[in-house]
Amino acid sequence: MSHDRFSLAGRRALVTGASSGIGRAVAITLAQHGASVALHHFGDAAGARDTAAAIGDGTAIFEADFTDGKAMSAFADEVASADPIDILISNGAIERRRAWGEVDEAHIQAHVAANFTALLTLAARLVPAMAKRGWGRVVATGSVMATRPRAETVVYASLKAAQLTAVRAIARDVAQHGVTMNVVSPGAIETEATAERYRDAAFRKAVAAKIPAGRHGQADDLVGAFVFLCSDAARYITGADIPVDGGWTIGDAPGVLPGVTA
Repeated sequence: MSHDRFSLAGRRALVTGASSGIGRAVAITLAQHGASVALHHFGDAAGARDTAAAIGDGTAIFEADFTDGKAMSAFADEVASADPIDILISNGAIERRRAWGEVDEAHIQAHVAANFTALLTLAARLVPAMAKRGWGRVVATGSVMATRPRAETVVYASLKAAQLTAVRAIARDVAQHGVTMNVVSPGAIETEATAERYRDAAFRKAVAAKIPAGRHGQADDLVGAFVFLCSDAARYITGADIPVDGGWTIGDAPGVLPGVTA
C-alpha cells in the first residue's frame, strides 16, 4: 500500500472542540498529514490560538456555543458558506457529571444540544456537499461510556450511544457517494480537562489496574485512528466504532479482583 493513501493533501478539515485535548491533537495531526484545518472552540480563544499556531499561519478559528441552538445553527451556516469542508471531526462535547437522581431538564437539554444536535446540524449542512463532490469523511469522537456507562454520566453516555446510531444511519445513505462516517471511542484519556484527576497517584494506579494495556491513554494515542479513517486507505470503512482504550471494552484487566483471571 502506497504511503500516499494516508495523505490528506488538498483536503480541508473542520475540527470542533479543537482548543485543547483530543481536538487539538487531532487538528494538528491532520495538518501534519497535509490537510488545511479550520478550528472551532467555545470560551477558549487562547487555546484555539495555540492550536492554530502549531498548525501555521492562516488557520481559521470559529467560536460557537453548541448548547445554544441558534448559535449552533449560525456557526454551521458560517462554516458551510466558507471554503468547502471535506473532513468533519465532530469532537466538541460536554460532560457534566451529576447523580442520576438529580438530573433535570436543563442538564439533559444541554447535553442533547452539544453532544447530539450539533452533529446532526453540521452533518446536514456539510455532508450533502461532500456527497455531491464524491468524497467526504465524518469522524465523531465517541466514548467508552457508550458501552461501559456510569450512573453519574447517564446523560452523556446515553448520547454517545445515540451519536453512534445517528452516524450509522446517515452513513448508510451517503456511502454510495464516497462519504464515510465513523466513530472513534476513547477510553480513559488524560487531557487538560482531566489532568487534575490524573495527578493523583492513587487514581492513576486504580485506572491502570483496570485497563488490559496497563495504563491510561494520552490524546496522541488517538490521532492515528482519526487520520486513518480520514484517508483514502479507509475508503471502505463506514459506520464503524473503533475503540481506542487500551482494551478496556474487552473487559477489566485480568486480576483486578482477587481470584478473577478473565
